[in-house]
Amino acid sequence: MDVPDQVGAGAVTCQLRDVLDRVGDKWSVLIMAILGGGSRRYSELRRSIDGISQRMLTLTLRSLERDGLVIRTVTPSTPPRVDYALTPVGQTLSAEVSSLISWSERHREYIGRSRDRYDAEAEAEARP
Repeated sequence: MDVPDQVGAGAVTCQLRDVLDRVGDKWSVLIMAILGGGSRRYSELRRSIDGISQRMLTLTLRSLERDGLVIRTVTPSTPPRVDYALTPVGQTLSAEVSSLISWSERHREYIGRSRDRYDAEAEAEARP
């Protein structure tokens, strides 16, 4: 990948890094994957993502909405119904995220074994 070396390239690199930080965040990836299957209520998202706190889910959804990847729809009722869905641009990213998740599922055991082997070797080297 070529990064421009002209004036302003630092700003472009910083903007690119900001986008990659958002779309590469583990919670964002999981939310995008779930919303790739269609609109979801907040409570459905919360139940679907093991280990995410209410605060982190809210912050991540707000960030995805700010970035134009997710749209929030409030339906007046008691209590108000809040649904989240991907925007058209979010849908294009969802396809990429799905590929990443598929790759992760196919290789998670390999990575787990590699980590175990690496840790065992590092531990053995650390012993006097």
